Amino acid sequence: MYQILRKKVLVPDVMILFEVKAPLIAASCQAGQFVMLRKDEVGERIPLTIADFDRKNETITVIFQVVGKSTELMAKMEAGDSLLDFAGPLGQPSHIEKFGRVVMIGGGVGVAPIHPIAREMKLAGNEVISILGARSHDLLILEEEMNKVSSEVIVTTDDGSYGRKGLVTEVLAELMNGDDPIDLVVAIGPMIMMQAVCEATREAGISTVVSLNPIMVDGTGMCGACRIEVGADTKFACVDGPEFDGHKVNWKLARQRSLMFAQEEKRAMLEHHNEGDVCGCRCHQQMN
Repeated sequence: MYQILRKKVLVPDVMILFEVKAPLIAASCQAGQFVMLRKDEVGERIPLTIADFDRKNETITVIFQVVGKSTELMAKMEAGDSLLDFAGPLGQPSHIEKFGRVVMIGGGVGVAPIHPIAREMKLAGNEVISILGARSHDLLILEEEMNKVSSEVIVTTDDGSYGRKGLVTEVLAELMNGDDPIDLVVAIGPMIMMQAVCEATREAGISTVVSLNPIMVDGTGMCGACRIEVGADTKFACVDGPEFDGHKVNWKLARQRSLMFAQEEKRAMLEHHNEGDVCGCRCHQQMN
């Protein structure tokens, strides 16, 4: 069992932070890797990229978005509760070296995995420019933390409620057209955002890394559920990634596979909300 030492509600009913006691993972994990966690014996396995780690205090920080039954149940847990499974570190760590000028782009909950990568990039001597995107101010996370690990932070919101109104790609375009060259772009967030970033950087010839978090079952390469197409090769995000050359990802296939279980997820959520409600149970529906 893995105890939750700290819980922080970043966005009510939307995004939750857990700091979990996990000595072995904290001792060996690196930026860019992920964990597979499970609330209990009947819970779903959930892959979450590590948002932070503290080797001294033996803790791992993860941030998750409440999007379905499993994450909604997990969001009800409190500090002192324990997760049944917390496996890791999994996946390949980020490639960290002194590239020069690095632009880190995080969209929505994607800001969480961007954080430790940006920190390591800065420690390696890079100039780190971070672009954080959110639909609105209340959905923006980790701005203070990103300021600590970046040379500059630029915030965009879709509705203009905070920072600049617009998309992260608009800021990226301005940086690309500036006097100082960009040596690397790292983008993590919604698939449509990562694809748009890659389309913008491809023509300019700027190396771009994305982190993919497709459907996973075991996280060890056994099930094949997380397969993606990168260039001419089939890769498994759990063991070959989660980071890939964004210019080589087959985005059309990746989007199709991400929606494979959309209907099942909706049904599970509906049934979960109807539990205990006579009017919502299957037997009552059949009787009528």
